[in-house]
Order: sequence, then C-alpha cells, then structure tokens
Amino acid sequence: MSMPPSLQKMALAVHVLASVGWVGAAAAFLGLGVVGLTSPDPPTVRGAYLAMDPAARLVLVPLALGSLATGLVSSLGTRWGLLRHYWVIFKLLINLFATLVLVLYLDTFRVMADVAADQSARLVEVRNPSPVLHAALALVLLITAAALGVYKPRGKTRYGRRRQA
Repeated sequence: MSMPPSLQKMALAVHVLASVGWVGAAAAFLGLGVVGLTSPDPPTVRGAYLAMDPAARLVLVPLALGSLATGLVSSLGTRWGLLRHYWVIFKLLINLFATLVLVLYLDTFRVMADVAADQSARLVEVRNPSPVLHAALALVLLITAAALGVYKPRGKTRYGRRRQA
C-alpha cells in the first residue's frame, strides 16, 4: 500500500519534525541534568529537577510517541516498507526502546520532583545523576536513528528480498 506523494512528503515532514524535536528536548534535558548536578545554587538545583517532570510529560513523551507513530505511517506508506530493510527495523527498535524507557522513567521524574520540592531535603538528596546518563544515552540512540535514516545502509531482509523478486 503506497500513499500519494504529497501525503508521503507530509508524513515524512511531520516525522522529521517530531524526531528532531525529540533530539532537541533530550539535549535540553541533558542540560537540565548537568545544571542539577553541578550548580552551587540550591534554588537552581531544585528548579532543574522540578522542571524535568512536566517537561518529560508534556514535551518528551508527545515527541517520542509522535516520532514513533509518524515513522510507522511513513514506513507503511512508502517504498521502504516496515520490514523490507534492516535500517528501518533498527530505527523502529531504537524508537520503541527509547520510548519505552522514557515512559517507564516517568515515575522517577515525579519522585525527583517531589524530593526537589521538599525544602527539608538536603542538596545531596536532590542531586541525581540518572537524568544525565539517560539523556546522554537517549541522544546517542536518537542520533544513531537519524544517521540510519539519512544514510539508509544497504541490506534487505529476507522478506524484502522476496517482495523485490
């Protein structure tokens, strides 16, 4: 099943925008995490962790789900297909894994925000290296997915070879 070219372009544009937005949001999260770990100013540290929870729920998750949904639509409606090329499958797996980790991590953001909001909590209890680690790993995965989409390495799946023949 193939979409009309104008619809393919629109789906691709929305996919690129959601994916690039996700990369930008992950980079901003990395910045928040670094500020939370390194700032000497207690209100700044607390503010960084307080900002992470709503930013994850209102920005990261919608962009991740948008990237996933539009990637599926684009792959199913174009000549690339969903299961014809290894690079498409790897992009899908990267997206699914990163989205799943993000969604599972939402409770952790809430806990970190609750600790940051508690003025009796010491800064050592507020600071948490986990967002830096997760955001850095997310960026590596998302940049890898972007590179796969740009370079489209050769290699068809068995299904893709059968469809071609």
